[in-house]
Amino acid sequence: MSESAFLKACVMDPDKMRRSLYRLSHEITEHNKGITDLVLVGIRTRGVPLANRLAELIAEFENATIPVGVLDITFYRDDLSLISAQPVIRRTEIPVNITGKKIVLVDDVLYTGRTVRAALDALMDLGRPDSIQLAVLIDRGHRELPIRADFVGKNIPTAKREVVHVKLKEIDGADQVIIEEQSPPSVLAE
Repeated sequence: MSESAFLKACVMDPDKMRRSLYRLSHEITEHNKGITDLVLVGIRTRGVPLANRLAELIAEFENATIPVGVLDITFYRDDLSLISAQPVIRRTEIPVNITGKKIVLVDDVLYTGRTVRAALDALMDLGRPDSIQLAVLIDRGHRELPIRADFVGKNIPTAKREVVHVKLKEIDGADQVIIEEQSPPSVLAE
């Protein structure tokens, strides 16, 4: 029997998400003492609209725009052969040379750390940034690699059988973060 999932909780609605992104935008700016040489790089898929939203918020209070890039990590994943026989490869689009820049990687959920490891490898193939920082909307724990986020919207302790879904209006039509729990397979009575 296949496993099914059921909704356990909605942990972020549109207002909570907006407030978290607003706070993250200020933390990023304060930590970097402004926006000089700052570049936001969204990890496909949901890191991209989050990076764009952060850039818009930063532009509002800094009165200047900062570059936003898009990073595809497909070829850098350590589970590439498990994903698909023919994985979908999308373009990496970084609008500036990243050498000497302060890069803020942006992603939706930090879990095992493997996505971030792949993103670091992909970035290093593009240049030598001055620093790389990590901003995530959700940190759910369960790290398998020694990676931590510099900027976190919300820490959500989870069980491994739980799945955190970040839904964004740009992709999913709505803004929310939900936790689903995988139901254990039913045991057949003998």
